[in-house]
Amino acid sequence: MRNSFATTGKWGIPLVKKQELTTQNIMLVACSDTRANDNEVNKKKGVHFFVDDYRFSGIYDNPERTLERYSQYAFLLTPDFSTYSDMDLWRQLESVAKNRWVGAYWQSKGKTVIPTISWSDARSFEFCFDGVEQRSTVAVGMIGCKHSRIGFMRGYNEMLERLQPEKIIVFGSPFPEMKGNIVSIDYQSSRKVVR
Repeated sequence: MRNSFATTGKWGIPLVKKQELTTQNIMLVACSDTRANDNEVNKKKGVHFFVDDYRFSGIYDNPERTLERYSQYAFLLTPDFSTYSDMDLWRQLESVAKNRWVGAYWQSKGKTVIPTISWSDARSFEFCFDGVEQRSTVAVGMIGCKHSRIGFMRGYNEMLERLQPEKIIVFGSPFPEMKGNIVSIDYQSSRKVVR
């Protein structure tokens, strides 16, 4: 049996609790660029998972194995498991549940965690915003959404209405019509790690 955490919604998705985070001058490093015993400059950054799923697929199956490596960084975004509209709905639900479970696990270990929110089409709205407290700081990724701008904005606006996020860390260039307290993070700068 897995560790059990407080849950929300119809599907009992684990809850990632609201945490405070100073978002002024924040920087991110990709999970694939993290290292054991990283240097002090990189340790001041947060870790993001806006990379291919295979680069972090084991994080849910064996979270203890990477806990020490990720714990050295300032904060963690929850893993961005894919929720493509052409995936079976049960797989999308599983991706959201795994995202939140890992976040709740990290919080139980004393880490600062920001939930990453993703969605596919309107069918996913039934569960993709579950497991996140209202008025939390959240993160969304812009990579890959440029080809479906209307669908992305539909989900984004639904997220604003349901979660009323305090701040939104946007990884990539936001669309001009995106509302909210946006903290934009340049994709290229997150790949410039100090070694």
